[in-house]
Amino acid sequence: MAKRKKYDVITIGSATQDVYLKSEGIKHVEDPKHLKEIGFEKGAAECFAVGSKIDLEEFHMEFGGGGANTAVSFAKQGFDTATVVKVGDDVIGDQVVKNLEDKKVDILNSKRDKRNKTAYSTILLMPSGERTILTYRGAAEKVTKRDVPFSKLNAKWAYISPSDMPFSVIKRSIKSLKRSGAKIAMNPSKDYIEKGLRKLKPILKKLDVVILNREEGAELTGVDYDDPRAIFRKFDKVIDDGIAVMTDGVRGSMVSDGRYLYRAGVYEEDKLIDRTGAGDAFGAGFVVGLMRKNEINYALKIASANAMSVIEDLGAQNGLLGKTGFRKSRFEFLDLDLKPLV
Repeated sequence: MAKRKKYDVITIGSATQDVYLKSEGIKHVEDPKHLKEIGFEKGAAECFAVGSKIDLEEFHMEFGGGGANTAVSFAKQGFDTATVVKVGDDVIGDQVVKNLEDKKVDILNSKRDKRNKTAYSTILLMPSGERTILTYRGAAEKVTKRDVPFSKLNAKWAYISPSDMPFSVIKRSIKSLKRSGAKIAMNPSKDYIEKGLRKLKPILKKLDVVILNREEGAELTGVDYDDPRAIFRKFDKVIDDGIAVMTDGVRGSMVSDGRYLYRAGVYEEDKLIDRTGAGDAFGAGFVVGLMRKNEINYALKIASANAMSVIEDLGAQNGLLGKTGFRKSRFEFLDLDLKPLV
C-alpha cells in the first residue's frame, strides 16, 4: 500500500469567485435614527438610486473564500499545501480550481457539485476601502462527509474556516487530522459562533489555535466586550493548552496562551484599497509564524504584516506576502506588549 502524503498544511473552507464593482454612483449614507428602524443595525448603508443605470469606474474578477485564501497564503510562504473546498460543475468552478492549481495548492477532493453552482460574491467597493458583499454560497456550504477524503487529511498543521459547513463534517475532519498528528487552527464563522459555546466545546478542546475578532469573542463566551481578559480566561478553560487570538480592528490584536496576554498594534498601510480577506491573511500569517518559530510575538508580526499587505491591493489573494516579503524594512518594528493574564 502506497504511503499517504503528509502535507505541511491543509486548509478546509470555501472557495469563491469575487467580482468587484466600483462606482461614484454608490454612496455611503449615515442616518442612525431612520436606518436602524428599517433594519440597518449600524445606522449606515451603501446606497444607489432605484431604477437608475449606474456606470462603473472599475470592474475586477478575483478569487476568495476562507479555504482558498488561507491555502494560497501558505503556498506563497513556501509550504506544501493542500485544501478541501467544494465547487460546482460549472465554468466558475473551473476558474476557481485553475487559480488554486496555478498557486501550487493541491485540491484533495475532486468531485464537483452537479446540483449547486460555485460560490460567488459581488463586492461593492467605495473609495474609502469599505465594502458591501453580496454572497451566493452555493456548493461551498453543501459539503457532506462523502465530499471529504478523510484518509488524505494528513498534515503537520491544518487551518479550518468552516463557513456554513455542517458541524458533523468539521467535527470528523478535526478527528481525522488529530489522528494524523496535526496541529489545528480554526477561525469560527458567524454560523459557528451562533451555535454557542456549549455546542462548540467538543471542537474547541481539540484546537491548538482559535482565531476570531473581539466582537465574536464576546458573543461566543457571553463575556462583556470591554473585558478582554475575562474573555480570554473563559477561552482558556475551554481550549485546554491552545492559544486564543482576538483581532481588534485598527487597535490591533491580542493573544492568550493561558499565562500571558500579548498585545500587538498594526502596521500602517501606505494606502487602503480593499479590506476583503484581511482576516484570512492575519489568521494564516499567525499560523505561519508558529510553524516557523513557534513564538507568539513573531507570529503576531507576520500576521499583522500579511493583513496589512492584503488591504493595500484589490482582492483577498493578490497582496498576500511571499516567503521573503516579511523581510522588508517596513515590517521591522511593531508595537508589542506582554503582561500576565491574571
